[in-house]
Amino acid sequence: MNAPPEPVATRARVIIPFIIVTLIWGSTWLVIKDQLGVVPASWSIAYRFFAASLAMFLVVVLRRERLWLDASGMAFAAVLGMMQFVLNFNFVYRAEGHVTSGLVSVVFALMIVPNAILGRIFLKQRVGGTFFMASAIAIVGVALLFVQEARGDSADPGETLMGVGLTFCAILCASIANIMQGTERARRYPMLTVLAWGMLIGSIADSALAWFMTGPPVWDARPAYIGGVLYLGLIGSALAFPLYFSVIRAIGPAMAAYSGVLVPVIAMLLSTIFEGYRWSTLAIFGAALTMTGLVIALRARRPVR
Repeated sequence: MNAPPEPVATRARVIIPFIIVTLIWGSTWLVIKDQLGVVPASWSIAYRFFAASLAMFLVVVLRRERLWLDASGMAFAAVLGMMQFVLNFNFVYRAEGHVTSGLVSVVFALMIVPNAILGRIFLKQRVGGTFFMASAIAIVGVALLFVQEARGDSADPGETLMGVGLTFCAILCASIANIMQGTERARRYPMLTVLAWGMLIGSIADSALAWFMTGPPVWDARPAYIGGVLYLGLIGSALAFPLYFSVIRAIGPAMAAYSGVLVPVIAMLLSTIFEGYRWSTLAIFGAALTMTGLVIALRARRPVR
């Protein structure tokens, strides 16, 4: 027997955050590109998540939520912070040192695959045939976008291989963090508090890694750099991650990862406006397939928990 349709309000609580997160993360690739200049990548990441953690703690205090976690909660926040805010982002930023941000964003869209697999193994969440059909269509679209971006990437094959390899490492770390947010253990703690501590612990670890790899802190006084740190920290992190993790808790990591499928399309649209990106027939067809897969997937039933 078919499951009854979800109330409009329930769907809105998923779809609206999903759209906001997709638009935000689609824009962050352009901003990250400007962060990779004078300041070493790890220091830029540390600044980003230190700003994000301050904003998250402020929100926790204003909402009068629990500020402290027990030992188990702190351990959970620390692992989440290391996976999501240290390893994931250090791999991503370094990947962009080898290939274009567009290529990284396209490869990152494939996170839907490990999210679905790990969600089935650790969360016992099954997805139906419609979801797999939609994913296959979307992945073909992503593959076409990958070909388009790879053609325009001036890096030699070795550089491209290194960039793609680092991106896959980032995908695995981010997917582990996604699965963690879908567990019953995560639901025992206030999500905003966990994120605040995870971002703070992550920023401290990022700083230690940056100092070890590149030396003392380096700062860029350009308004564009400072604005980029604030945008990535406050909008791209403190706003986007709570919304994204709320979607994970509502519909599971596999469906939530569809935001990553749309991100490269948004990034390429913004690149058209700000960087003069020109769409080829291949890119248009790839984007159309990606959108088609998304529409089919969102019409599928929620995963069985």
